Amino acid sequence: MEKQNHKDTLPKLLLLNYEKYGNSKTALREKDRGIWQKYTWTKYFEIVRNLALALEGEGLKKGEKVAIIGENKPHVYWFELATQANRAAVVGIFSDCSASETKFFLEHSDCRFVVCQDQEQVDKVLEVKDQLPLLNKVIFWEEKGMWSYDHPDLLHMDTLLSRGSELNHSKPGHFEELIKKTRGEDQAVYFYSSGTTGQPKAAMQTHWNIINMAQQMDSRYPVLDSDESVSFLPIAWIAEQLFNVVHSLCKGFAVNFPEKQETVQENIREIGPQVLLLSPRLWEDTISDLRVKIADAMWLNRLFFDVAFKIGQKVADYKMEGRSISPVLRFGNVLADLMIFRPLRDRIGLGRIRLARTAGTAVSPDVIRYFHAIGVPLVQLYGSSECGVVTMHPQNQIKPESCGTALEGYEIKIAESGEIFVRSPFLFKGYYKEPEKSKNVIKDGYYLTGDFGRVDDDGHLIVMDRMDDLNHIGGDKVFSPQFAEIRLRFSPYIKDAIVVGEVSTEYAAVIINIDERNVGNWAEKKKLDYTTFADLSQRSEIIMLISQEIEEVNEYLPEYAQVKKFINLHKEFDPDEEEMTRTRKVRRAFMEKKYGQLIDAMFRNQKSTEMIASVAYRDGSITQLKSTLLVNDIG
Repeated sequence: MEKQNHKDTLPKLLLLNYEKYGNSKTALREKDRGIWQKYTWTKYFEIVRNLALALEGEGLKKGEKVAIIGENKPHVYWFELATQANRAAVVGIFSDCSASETKFFLEHSDCRFVVCQDQEQVDKVLEVKDQLPLLNKVIFWEEKGMWSYDHPDLLHMDTLLSRGSELNHSKPGHFEELIKKTRGEDQAVYFYSSGTTGQPKAAMQTHWNIINMAQQMDSRYPVLDSDESVSFLPIAWIAEQLFNVVHSLCKGFAVNFPEKQETVQENIREIGPQVLLLSPRLWEDTISDLRVKIADAMWLNRLFFDVAFKIGQKVADYKMEGRSISPVLRFGNVLADLMIFRPLRDRIGLGRIRLARTAGTAVSPDVIRYFHAIGVPLVQLYGSSECGVVTMHPQNQIKPESCGTALEGYEIKIAESGEIFVRSPFLFKGYYKEPEKSKNVIKDGYYLTGDFGRVDDDGHLIVMDRMDDLNHIGGDKVFSPQFAEIRLRFSPYIKDAIVVGEVSTEYAAVIINIDERNVGNWAEKKKLDYTTFADLSQRSEIIMLISQEIEEVNEYLPEYAQVKKFINLHKEFDPDEEEMTRTRKVRRAFMEKKYGQLIDAMFRNQKSTEMIASVAYRDGSITQLKSTLLVNDIG
């Protein structure tokens, strides 16, 4: 029991790694101005120590909250651990949130301090600070553009580090005493829900919970302390917290931070990580890029790839099912891997990958099959902010259409309605400030996930859709929009899709977001002229291209739910217009209301419809833009 108490909080794990590895091993690595900067476990510990002591000196107390807004950098980890060493909790806020969204998170969570990356984030906070009486200090770590700022509540990170260093010299050992006082039952992180069905709710998770969640994942796919990972997804997302922040402290592996979002792919290739977490959309984007590049290759190269891919697919199917592979097929796959797949994996930074993971929302089975065929062992997970990671594909038993089997400590039950219930010792401690909503989602010890699914004969969980998103089509037939949407997104030419159905019709319709880059490249090769995104989306050749992609997906759908009508939208779905969450989940109810006119046009057999949109400019002026969108029949 005493040994476990030394490992029941993240600051305690940091102390253990500092004592174990010291300066002998890299803990964090960041690319800054083209150079990889290394931070050993000693340096990690010392920075957190100085920040923690300085925050204590600024008045941070047990049970209070500190918000962090910025891209994933070592600074995010430092401030998180420094906050938790004071027995306070962290609130992650997405860096692309607007000032009003930022105000909601800061106000709802009663944050005393907010840590910002740069001028952009500071400006958003200062814009609303007068409306946040509890907010005490605004801390930032990037100086660019901040030299002329003279706000009394602004603090630079270097100032805190200096103060913390002085405090450490005057009170040696005090930081270690702070760490010893931390407890597993302390609130560690508040995870806000995506807000697809209303205002986000803050799920409260303790140190004990998130450490145990990481350990359960590791028991199925162990990670080594010699491994490398890449972190660039927001810490406001529980999966990123578990896989990188918590897991790296539990196992001692190195976490790498890209220079900026635009260089993520390049930096991943430089690192060559053994373990990697990407959202489904990022895995989809990777496939999309690969398929377009292969289509642009010389005919002989395309031929070699097609032959190799067919071999890879067959071998992948056998491996995923745990079946033996014939010597001839195994030899063919070795050649395919040597000549085609290994250079391909190296090109996308996955040359050393041992464990690739996807989580957050459903991913097409085609995505998992594709990566396994080229030698990337992608596994899918299922979970939420309230219960952590519940399921994961077992080794040598990958079912692409499933999310895997329950991890140890988790129990899954399917209600009569088809809703997925989860029971575990690691369930969240309720929603902050919302006891009634907390009670409503817990029944007999089970968390009511709000997801619709089933468990197959092998214990694999198959998640179909959100309960709220299920509707009826063609009378009483149950219809899952997500089932079609994830397969449509597998197309390199479709970036997003919203599938809709009606009770009175035995067909579905879809609003399509074309992938401007890939469709634009396709149009350029065909020598098609266009001016804008809207112009490109309505060209007859593009409509035929998207129609063919939808026809392929229709083969997977029951006849009553096949897509018969579609509209190519004149713009991309935009989180800033509340069409998507910050994790790029579609706000379905909002979108169906906003684009109700388009949906009506598809189900009322109109040939076209006009869309009028308001565009707000930085100077405050608003312009009305009118677009004529064609209603298209499949085929």
